[in-house]
Amino acid sequence: MVRSRPLTIACGLSFCCFFAAYMRMPVVPLLALSLGATTVQVGIINAAFMVMAALLSIPSGMVSDRLGRRPLLLGGLVVLGGASGLLYLSSGLLQMALLYLLFGAGLATFSPALMSYVADVTEPDRLGRAYGRYTLAMYCGMTLGPAAGGYLAVLAGLREVLLSAGGLLALMCVVAFFWLPAPSPQQTRRTPRVISGPALWGLLQISPFCGCLIATLGCSMGYGMFVTFMPLYMKSMAMGTAQIGAVFTAQAFANALSRLPTGRLTDILRCKWLLICGGTALFALALACLGLARTVPMLLAVAVLMGGGMGVAFTVICAQIADLVPPAMRGLAVGCYNTCIYTGMLLSSVSMGSVIGRFGFGLAFLATAVLVLASALLSCLLCQGGAQPAGRSLRSAA
Repeated sequence: MVRSRPLTIACGLSFCCFFAAYMRMPVVPLLALSLGATTVQVGIINAAFMVMAALLSIPSGMVSDRLGRRPLLLGGLVVLGGASGLLYLSSGLLQMALLYLLFGAGLATFSPALMSYVADVTEPDRLGRAYGRYTLAMYCGMTLGPAAGGYLAVLAGLREVLLSAGGLLALMCVVAFFWLPAPSPQQTRRTPRVISGPALWGLLQISPFCGCLIATLGCSMGYGMFVTFMPLYMKSMAMGTAQIGAVFTAQAFANALSRLPTGRLTDILRCKWLLICGGTALFALALACLGLARTVPMLLAVAVLMGGGMGVAFTVICAQIADLVPPAMRGLAVGCYNTCIYTGMLLSSVSMGSVIGRFGFGLAFLATAVLVLASALLSCLLCQGGAQPAGRSLRSAA
């Protein structure tokens, strides 16, 4: 069964920490512009965060497998809170860029540890439900955080948002230290660590695990395309800020609404790869349709389709990754997952701007959709390559 109290605390931590971390998103670009940054420099500062998060997710996951989840989780929260506080005091663009690197390091340390913790306190037959709850909490924090940051900036000022976020992260560090119990040794060692060879290479020999990573990379490229260029696309059609917000809200609502039922279905359905590939393909279809949508109702319908596909795919991927690998290697596996997310978003944000400039939004959305669909097909082939999760096969062989 799912250990209710640790999972509930983990979900609360996830919501509050991602809420606080993402409050910075509408604020830091504006703060950088007030310090004299150009649009290119703002992009570089934002890219610094994603590059650092992508580079450090795998090493931090490996360290959490060695030292335990709590030290990495608490350390990540301290770094995140400290980076927010220092951003409040920053007075130059170089300082902001360096602190954004620190921010990326903190998120790369915190997120894999907490995601692995969820699997450590959950039985294998309830992983879908657990990750449905966890990813719902995380995504709600990521969605509501920027809105709250923008609203607070209007009321109190740009820098005050960063100070508030740092205070909330510091409070969550206290909550995690005193109330988040460490998993018992029996939970983190339910299966022996028998994968031979270097740890990362051993994981990459599990073809369904590689399929999960490829689907994650593809969906993240599509999501990066959506969040980066959708506002510009709608502005090019003379649509207002309120209409842009409505489309993003529809996507977020459908994304969140799909996660709990998907988690339950994941625990029941034997062929989980069908949900992964189906959700990714649905996401690709919606992305391709964006270039054909010219009215707000059409864009809302496509956004709902996109949010549902993304919610299904990512919920099942999280549960499947936790079940595919031995518990002693979950931190490394989740680190690979996080690296794929940040890498995919970074690739689309960096590369698709020139495609839009040359061919227009429609072809850029279509090209990204083709890449996402290709990832779904390749994931489908790889996910069928293993009859059962590695952890279960190891138990049956023991």
